[in-house]
Amino acid sequence: MIRFLTPATSTPLKANLVLLPGDGIGPEIVAQAQRVLEVISERYGHQFEFSSHMIGGIAIDTCGDPLPQETIDACRGSDAILLGAVGGPKWDDPSAKTRPEVGLLKIRKELGLFANLRPIRLFDELLDASPLRREIIEGTDILFLRELTGGIYFGESGKTGSGDTESAYQSMVYSVGEVERIVRLAAKAAKGRDNRLTSVDKANVLEPSRLWRRVAARVMAEEFPDVEYDVVLVDAMAMHLINRPGDFDVVVTGNMFGDILTDEASMLPGSLGMLPSASLGNGGPGLYEPIHGSAPDIAGKGVANPLGTILASAMLLRHSLELEAEADAVEVAVQRVLSDGLRTHDIARGGDAIGTEAMGSSVVERLRI
Repeated sequence: MIRFLTPATSTPLKANLVLLPGDGIGPEIVAQAQRVLEVISERYGHQFEFSSHMIGGIAIDTCGDPLPQETIDACRGSDAILLGAVGGPKWDDPSAKTRPEVGLLKIRKELGLFANLRPIRLFDELLDASPLRREIIEGTDILFLRELTGGIYFGESGKTGSGDTESAYQSMVYSVGEVERIVRLAAKAAKGRDNRLTSVDKANVLEPSRLWRRVAARVMAEEFPDVEYDVVLVDAMAMHLINRPGDFDVVVTGNMFGDILTDEASMLPGSLGMLPSASLGNGGPGLYEPIHGSAPDIAGKGVANPLGTILASAMLLRHSLELEAEADAVEVAVQRVLSDGLRTHDIARGGDAIGTEAMGSSVVERLRI
């Protein structure tokens, strides 16, 4: 899927992998991805050591902190991290002292994970599961790079006044350095793919977007003149994803825009449950997760789709452990399961469906063939 960050190696290795199951369906889907990683370890002669730690709502309930120091220390000492999901209605009180999502934002900041890679890849077997017509989505293969540690989610925030006069604010801030590093990474990704990069901003309205556009244009002109480069406003990009998604290769954008656009793009394959992501920094452990949420309405029912998390484990193998063949094997196993007609409820479209554990077992079986 994505092959531009690390070289391949076939040498058996030892790796310390941290699991952050989190809330809702998180423990169920992480358990299936762990099974896949265990089979990869056995098949290729690696030694993967797993440890599980708390994040999100369960951490709030247990120790009052959505990201305990013990979890931070374990993550810093790991080779890679696999995350399930955080949050749920239990912790949605807007007046709560802290929320599960704070743990997610903090772990990104603590580990310097500034780049979120979200591949929007369509499996041919699922083209009819998309809400869009086949002729619109066929051939879509987009890699989004979302800046992850700057922008409005990390800007100064607060409230003033009270009652009818209360107001709230949150600032969007970007620096030259923050824009440069994510644009450089996106351009390198484009050179390893179809050599096309699209930058998304709101420069017609927002001052931080004007800075983003100036810096991105300079980096591309000075360092990547051979990459085909264009700029699209975020509202136009939201429309283009629906009517011509196949026109895009690599897309780079800021934190909030990337959050919204990738969730929109996730519906092109028909389900949030199919898509993985990687959050990477400068040399430390990467964090890998499905892009969906904790889905509390189906938690504990055994029906969640684990394939996004299993594909996230493939990204973990490729980008953090430099195990290209092993990552390919996981992705091929997922494709074979889909080719065999196996579906969880979210992608069954009225047909027969299997549960979380059965889908995980099916992938494991294909890996053992």
